[in-house]
Amino acid sequence: MFKNLRWFNVSMLVINILVVLLTILAYVLPFLAPKLFPILSVFTLFMPFMLVVNLLFFAYWFLQWKRQFLLSGLILLIGIPFFNKYYKFSSEKLPILEDDFLFMSYNVRLFNLYEWIDRGDVQTQMDTFIRNKNPDILCIQEYSNKNKIDFKVYQHKHITMAGQKTKKGNAILSKYPIVNQGEVPFENSENNAIFADIKRGKDTIRVYSIHLESVKITNDVSEIEGDLQQVTQDRSKKMIKRMSESFQKQQSQAEEIKKHRASCHFPTIICGDLNNSAFSYVYRTIKGNLNDAFEEKGARFGKTFNFKYYPARIDYIFSDPFFEVKDFQTFSYFVNSDHMPIMARLNVKK
Repeated sequence: MFKNLRWFNVSMLVINILVVLLTILAYVLPFLAPKLFPILSVFTLFMPFMLVVNLLFFAYWFLQWKRQFLLSGLILLIGIPFFNKYYKFSSEKLPILEDDFLFMSYNVRLFNLYEWIDRGDVQTQMDTFIRNKNPDILCIQEYSNKNKIDFKVYQHKHITMAGQKTKKGNAILSKYPIVNQGEVPFENSENNAIFADIKRGKDTIRVYSIHLESVKITNDVSEIEGDLQQVTQDRSKKMIKRMSESFQKQQSQAEEIKKHRASCHFPTIICGDLNNSAFSYVYRTIKGNLNDAFEEKGARFGKTFNFKYYPARIDYIFSDPFFEVKDFQTFSYFVNSDHMPIMARLNVKK
């Protein structure tokens, strides 16, 4: 493999082999419980970066027409299913029918209660946006009762509130009747999952709105860069430790949701803020045999979290194969929270 390579290319190949080994590790990690390898689980966040670096190495060797391009080329072929979770080319949108319904999920960050965004029109913009998109079922994470949004069109609501100093909640708002509702509480956490059984025509649909444990990473990359410049190995260790602990909590929460869903016999839609990537154990556990609406009908990066320079997708809509995903939109331009709203057009398969 190193034969007939000049010293620079030997160095490049060594780095390439290291990147390939790390990428293989990243491929395996979604199948391993974070509780078994809590520190390593943090590495799943870097999967997109590893794919991009492999692509660059592939191009580097291919342009020189050296067989070493096969190394990253093979890794990229194996990783095609992972790539589809990160980036989607435009999908064909299916015709709109009268019995379609729109399903939206949105982490509203308490409707900007503490003015993280220094604008006075945030709630007004949210109100206008929701009324214009007019989803039939709307799930809201980090809900606050202190809002001025007009939800009158949603006659059927299931809202839970929790927290001591700051009350934040989870909400399922529906134009269709809610015939049953409840909560999936998480141990030692202010986060939770709620569910509602919604009667739509002849069908009853189980909807979960979930908000998993936060990894407590700021969405301002300049703050992270400042931390890395000024500090210390100890602080870096604390950050990784905190993240790995959050991933362990997320594992327990995801398994609770999976267990709860197993007892339901209705077609299911699960949505919300997973606070984790599509390359994680948590994602695999919650998704199960459901369809990821982004993978079905999404386009481009599907960024749902307002993190500078990196198109993070941590909010999802998963739907039972009972439903056909006809369209999926990520409203990445609508920055009135640290998350962006996502919406799917669904219908019952004929």
